[in-house]
Amino acid sequence: MTSIGGAGSPGMVDWNLAVATATRLVRPGPEVSREEARSVVAELRRHAKASEEHVRGFTRMGEAGVHDTPVLVVDRPGWVRANVSGFREILKPLLGKMEQRRGNTPGGAVLGAVGGKVTGVELGMLLSFLSSRVLGQYETFAPATRELPAGANGGGRLLLVAPNIVHVERELEVHPHDFRLWVCLHEETHRTQFTAVPWLRDHLEGEIQSFLGETELDPMTVLERVREAVQSLAGGRTEGEEGDDGHSFVELVQTPAQREILGRLTAVMSLLEGHADFVMDGVGPDVVPSVAEIREKFQQRRVRGASRLDLALRKLLGLDAKLRQYRDGERFVRAVVEQVGIDGFNKVWTSPNTLPSKAEIAKPADWVARVHRRAES
Repeated sequence: MTSIGGAGSPGMVDWNLAVATATRLVRPGPEVSREEARSVVAELRRHAKASEEHVRGFTRMGEAGVHDTPVLVVDRPGWVRANVSGFREILKPLLGKMEQRRGNTPGGAVLGAVGGKVTGVELGMLLSFLSSRVLGQYETFAPATRELPAGANGGGRLLLVAPNIVHVERELEVHPHDFRLWVCLHEETHRTQFTAVPWLRDHLEGEIQSFLGETELDPMTVLERVREAVQSLAGGRTEGEEGDDGHSFVELVQTPAQREILGRLTAVMSLLEGHADFVMDGVGPDVVPSVAEIREKFQQRRVRGASRLDLALRKLLGLDAKLRQYRDGERFVRAVVEQVGIDGFNKVWTSPNTLPSKAEIAKPADWVARVHRRAES
């Protein structure tokens, strides 16, 4: 296995242990013959290439074939390795700050080594859970490696998780070729968003680093916040307190500044996911004959979840918010396009200032009034 953490101490997170743990725990994919596996991989690559032209033509964003971000068809362990690389890169500043703090604590090196292994195992367990649920992903932040190449000029890479796509198409009993193209249309939209909007990656990274920079490093402060969160989730609020408004445990342990940043990030992610769903539905009828059936069955699957455990984990990790992002974001995009057309909607990509706020995602007319009336004045 290729080392992800680099030489020397594993630090605050044992990244190699995270990969090893996830790989050991990951569930096997659906049974396919070697010939069928090769056929699936080849077809996904063809669909990804075809999707680029479909998406760029529909969205009027950029030109097809002008970017160098690769399409990688991966298995579940391959998805894990790519995401561990991404986590390691984006968390580097925060973990460096924590390492420095640990170095000034008596016994910090020993505690850090143990803690790094515990965190590595925990991250591995989380990734093993997620690795069987992701169909595709535009991986934005991870550096290029020999196993997992990326765009040469700071671009990312498009990951298509072949076993998961096969598993879902069989579970839904939909046409395999149509479903594979449908998935590629969604993921290609994400690649188009980041390659046609040069500032988007840096903006997102800046917001994430601001969020991480607000992280409480004092153990007593963190424990107090966890205690308050547990009381909130358990219904232990005092009389007259407001509810948690459906927040996950992850959200509840955040600082007020982090919640403000998270509101902006939620708006951006709702935009990106909703735009991808809108494009998928817009392109779909012309190139995916059974798109209506696929959409209906997939929506039902999104809502119901796989099991009681799955629903509990979705709530704990905030994955329910992901489902709301698809729904709310798609409503925003559709409403804006109905009012000002696709070119009018594309003003959203002008700069960070034209991105919708969380409130505007819920009220698209407010975004239209702010951005278009300002442009006309």
